[in-house]
Amino acid sequence: MPTHARPPRVVLVTGASSGIGEAAAHRVARQGDHLALLARGRGALDRVAHACDALGAASTTVLPADISRDDEVEAAVAAVMAQHGWIDTVIGSAGVVAYGRVEDVPAEVFDQVVATNLLGSVNLARHVLPVLRTQGAGNLVLVGSVIGHIAVPDMAAYVVSKWGVRALVRQLRVDNRDRPGVRIEYVAPGGVDTPIYRQAATYGDAAGRPPFPVTTPERVAGRALAVADGRRSGGQVGLANQVMRLGFIALPWAYDRLVGPLFAVAAQDQTVDVAPGPGNVLRSRDEHNGLRGGHGNALLAIGANAVALARRRVRETGVSRSSSGR
Repeated sequence: MPTHARPPRVVLVTGASSGIGEAAAHRVARQGDHLALLARGRGALDRVAHACDALGAASTTVLPADISRDDEVEAAVAAVMAQHGWIDTVIGSAGVVAYGRVEDVPAEVFDQVVATNLLGSVNLARHVLPVLRTQGAGNLVLVGSVIGHIAVPDMAAYVVSKWGVRALVRQLRVDNRDRPGVRIEYVAPGGVDTPIYRQAATYGDAAGRPPFPVTTPERVAGRALAVADGRRSGGQVGLANQVMRLGFIALPWAYDRLVGPLFAVAAQDQTVDVAPGPGNVLRSRDEHNGLRGGHGNALLAIGANAVALARRRVRETGVSRSSSGR
């Protein structure tokens, strides 16, 4: 049942088939609002829509679309307007990840990460903002990342895309100052237990996992919606983000030395074998979508990584000594 007495609002969520987007859809449904769910995979969207109907959504509209394709985003926004004639809130949370050095990630994979995360956000703004400006009211919240404020090893495509999202938000605020009723906001989570890490393209030496401390997609979704409503301020989600940003800005010499070994222990999974591949970057993999990523206890994972790395060093040292003794 709706948790409020106001008329239902119209909320568009991108990346709605998994993780933060799915969590946002659930929360909106519990409020009894109208939902428009956008993502690439029809099957996963239907699953989320069914759950949202059961949770009390006023209506659910499934919009299979690739946010990196401007024409598909245009058609999706037009469909929402044709059905409802109004959009109150847009949560932009679609995203993909690639691991690997710039020279190791295939060009089409690197480019698609940027196209989805950054240019997809541009496409969304291009077609949503004219609606909000005509209305004179409405909210656009883009989900960024702490990685949009720092640099980390083996994630160049994601880093570039998320720095761009942060710049885009600032630019959109400047461009839309003449519409005080139109709010453009930004939230930047750190590690979140979503499937995005298991779905990632991987061309490096280790698989990715959410860095400690790990929060839930429900918390980030709640923050994004609270920011949209004006009940919370945007920005970083979690104190750890501020610590990382401080080190990156104030102590770059120390940050650059430490980020490599810390990232290997706290933000990768050194205990599994890695098979290179594009993950879900080039196409949706509905069977791997879901609300949570199932990454388990982050501290236990750090301990397992430390043991795996120590054993690897012992093996490498042994091989080196054996080679030098010949």
